[in-house]
Amino acid sequence: MNHQFKISALEYTEGKVKGFAGSPLLELENGAVKLVKIAAHSQYPEHAHPQKTEYAFVVEGTPEFEIGGNTYQCQSGEFYVFPTNMKHKIVNKGDGECVLLIGSINN
Repeated sequence: MNHQFKISALEYTEGKVKGFAGSPLLELENGAVKLVKIAAHSQYPEHAHPQKTEYAFVVEGTPEFEIGGNTYQCQSGEFYVFPTNMKHKIVNKGDGECVLLIGSINN
């Protein structure tokens, strides 16, 4: 297990949604943590997780989260929770990149 990560040296892999690239930091049986870069004008479609609670810490940028029908204009330094089975989506409407620390806890 790696005990230290240099953020500037991480490698990111684009996931199944265009404009979203992740770099895993911690993967355990009961959850995971990764850094996610969101390209300008990208959107992760609305979805829900039936067996995990997800959370996001905004590291950089001003993404918009929709959680359970509520819309949040996010800023760096804010923390959000996406409860189990609650629909949510992530949108970067800005011209710059966003960086999120995303984690999950399996139920």
